[in-house]
Order: sequence, then C-alpha cells, then structure tokens
Amino acid sequence: MGRTLEGWSHVLKPRDGRLHGPIPRLWLVSDPVRLPDPCAAAALLPRGAGVLARGLRPPVLARLRRVVRRRGLLLLLGGDPTAALRLRCGLHLPDRAAPPGLTAFLAARRRGTPWAWLSLAVHGRPAVARARRLGADLGFVSPAFATASHPGAPALGPLRWGALAARLGQPAVALGGVAAATAGRLPRGRLAGLAAIGALRR
Repeated sequence: MGRTLEGWSHVLKPRDGRLHGPIPRLWLVSDPVRLPDPCAAAALLPRGAGVLARGLRPPVLARLRRVVRRRGLLLLLGGDPTAALRLRCGLHLPDRAAPPGLTAFLAARRRGTPWAWLSLAVHGRPAVARARRLGADLGFVSPAFATASHPGAPALGPLRWGALAARLGQPAVALGGVAAATAGRLPRGRLAGLAAIGALRR
C-alpha cells in the first residue's frame, strides 16, 4: 500500500507535502465483496484521510470506528442516516431513492452539527441536481475508469469525469478504477480527492 500512495503523491499533495483543507484528499472505500473489512487498510491511511463504509457488519463497523478515532480520519456511513446519527458520523447517499431517516440527518446538518458531513454518489446529471439541492459537502463522481467493482460498466474517462465534476459545483472525488497509473489523467482543476477500494487494500 505504501508504494501505491507514493505513486499518487503528485496528485494528492500540495508542494509542501502536507494534506490540507477540510475535504480529505484520499478516501478508502469498503465493499461488501471486495473489501468487507477495511480496518487494516484504514489503519495505514495518513491522518486526515477519509473512509467511506458501505455494507459493513456491526462488529466490523465498531472496530472501524475505533481505528478512525485513533488515526484522525473522517468516516462516512453509506446509505443509513439513522445509524449515522446514532454513531455521530457523516453520511453517504447512493444514487437511488432517499433512505428513511434522511430528514433527521439533514436537520442535524442545518443545526451546524460538525460531524454531519454529507456526500453523494454522482454518476450523471440527475445526481448533480440532487447534490446541489441537498447541499452536499462533496460528491464521489464515478466510475472514473473501468473498475472491478462493476465489470463491463462504461467508464466516464478523464474528459467526461471533468465535465461532470464541473457541473457538480462542489468538491468532486474520483472513484472507480483509481490507481497510481490512472490518477494523473484526471483534470487537476476539478479534482478534490481520490477514492479507491483495490488500490488501497492491505
């Protein structure tokens, strides 16, 4: 994993070599099939990175929360506003119908709750409109490149990824086929961060 991060350094870090800004520039994404337990990989992330947890079993999520606190990481929980409120962590919304409990989570955001971050999956223009309407903090724009998570699915590629990120109007994180060999092909001016599953597995 260390070699992979070094390969991304020209994209992830400013000239002084420090991660910066309120939006994590590096994200580890869990996956029920490809990465059902992200704890070991999360423990190797640099301080200030983020973890998007999707479909984790409760014991794994409990261990991940301990890793996140210890390492100073930002945690987003996929698709479950009620659990995000209970665990006092951010929420990630997939590109589908709003889940139960979203209204309560959005109310916490309106009150200025500092941990109530909101991200959205962005695959096309409808998701862009939804992200703007909900006032999301960031969008995971995907799939940037061909990805093992969705074999055979059409990828956006650098140009279409950049165009969709520009429409978003909020920080755009690239997800899908992101690795050291592909990260440098994305338009720097639109790129707020990089997210990966396989490339960051321990």
